[in-house]
Amino acid sequence: MRLRAPLPGWTAKADVVVIGSGVAGLTTALQIRAHNLSVLLVTKSFIDAGSTKWAQGGIAAALGPGDSPDQHEKDTLVAGAGLCDLPAVKVLVSEGPEAVRKLIARGAVFDTSETGEIALTREGGHLRNRILHAGGDATGAEVSRALLAAVSNDPGIEVIEHALVLDALKTKAGRVCGVTIHVIGEGTRDGVGQVLARAVVLATGGLGQVYSQTTNPSVSTGDGVALALRAGADVADVEFIQFHPTVLYMGEGSRGQQPLISEAVRGEGAFLVNDRGERFMRGVHPLADLAPRDIVAKEISRQMQLTGSHHVWLDARSIKDFSERFPTINASCKEIGINPVTDLIPVAPASHYASGGVRTDLNGHSSVPGLYAVGETACTGAHGANRLASNSLLEGLVFGARIAEDIAANLPEYEDPAPQDSFDFLLSPSIRGELQRAMSKGASVVRSKESLQETLTTLAKLKNASTIFANLDAWETTNLYLLATAIVRSALERTESRGSHWREDFPETSSEWTKRIHQSLSKNGDWKSATEEVFNDLSIAR
Repeated sequence: MRLRAPLPGWTAKADVVVIGSGVAGLTTALQIRAHNLSVLLVTKSFIDAGSTKWAQGGIAAALGPGDSPDQHEKDTLVAGAGLCDLPAVKVLVSEGPEAVRKLIARGAVFDTSETGEIALTREGGHLRNRILHAGGDATGAEVSRALLAAVSNDPGIEVIEHALVLDALKTKAGRVCGVTIHVIGEGTRDGVGQVLARAVVLATGGLGQVYSQTTNPSVSTGDGVALALRAGADVADVEFIQFHPTVLYMGEGSRGQQPLISEAVRGEGAFLVNDRGERFMRGVHPLADLAPRDIVAKEISRQMQLTGSHHVWLDARSIKDFSERFPTINASCKEIGINPVTDLIPVAPASHYASGGVRTDLNGHSSVPGLYAVGETACTGAHGANRLASNSLLEGLVFGARIAEDIAANLPEYEDPAPQDSFDFLLSPSIRGELQRAMSKGASVVRSKESLQETLTTLAKLKNASTIFANLDAWETTNLYLLATAIVRSALERTESRGSHWREDFPETSSEWTKRIHQSLSKNGDWKSATEEVFNDLSIAR
């Protein structure tokens, strides 16, 4: 399968092509360059426009006194609700501290305490202060700045901005040997072209634009995951969409990217209340307002249903120097007339992070030779059913480095792509709004067989809206359609509630579902599903 698009009008070549310029893509590119291999870095907008720069909370790593990778591992396993791959978690937490040190060596500057040590804070699900932050609530921006500076100083990395990746190119034997991309007018090349490479790394970030409200930027349309599906790769855990519990409520009818109110605000003492002024998280979880995100999001949704309100409230009035500690959040609140020093902040859950994605091993291999995935695009198994706060930036650093080492050790010679004999398709961009509304209504924080089947029926109807007019909006919409279908199919199949997947009709967690669901597409576009047992040892966790 492939997207309907014009034939490539130009060709570029590199040892490795990396798609995406967030922490995962930039780290991978820089690590590959350490082996003197050429890199072509493709990004859909400006190079600094991805999700990384919006990350507020920070990076989790066992760097503080009394902390250890083992303790970080336990917290990650608890948050993952029984679906974490233990080997992946061990890699994440044990290689994390060194990955952070390497980031600091590349120029990243984190906030420090009065004694000059790196300041560490807590977020939901962590029993230790292990979150590094920069600029108060601008950690992602600092990480992005440091990595971009390193990339700009490396003549072996060519960057193409304003470029949407379309599809994978394959050899006769089925190995991925490049990609087709479309470069919008501002880019260095115009129109559709092909990039030939000895390996392809997908680091396109999240898919939050599947929903009406999200913390993700407009570029987060899951292009890498959709490409992998069309290339025949397995995706896994896609039903586990993490909804951040505290997103600034912008008013009824708001759409697209919404401002995030970082978990770190609750880590500094803020708490949630309902319309009656009740602290409703106290009786829900031992960690109360610092419970894992899925638990907080579910309880907020329940409170909204009980009261008929569009939001709950976050009380941050006790935090001293709020504007200095959280300048970005303070500015977002002020824009809608809220002063966090004196006012309660209206918040509601919104789509935030995809714990699933392209299924990979510990070195980033997908099920298709030559195709790697990293960061939010990938499903390493480290997050399980619910990502622990601030493990996302860490995952990009750790697994980006591992992919680079694997590529350097196993890079094949160039091979020419085979003629494209797969069928193409394209959906009209006019269906995008209806698709997003259907997903927000039926496949959001709370789900049921009835709501999911209704969503699937809507998606089936939208599939008839085909078009021959190839453009950016149509390509993105088609990608969103594939991802929405995969999410709903997996959510229907998983007849239990676990982590960030909550079925009203199956409210309990079932031991029969200690396994992940794989989805894939056949050559003629039929969906296939399989399950994979998850082997872990949660007896070491609390």
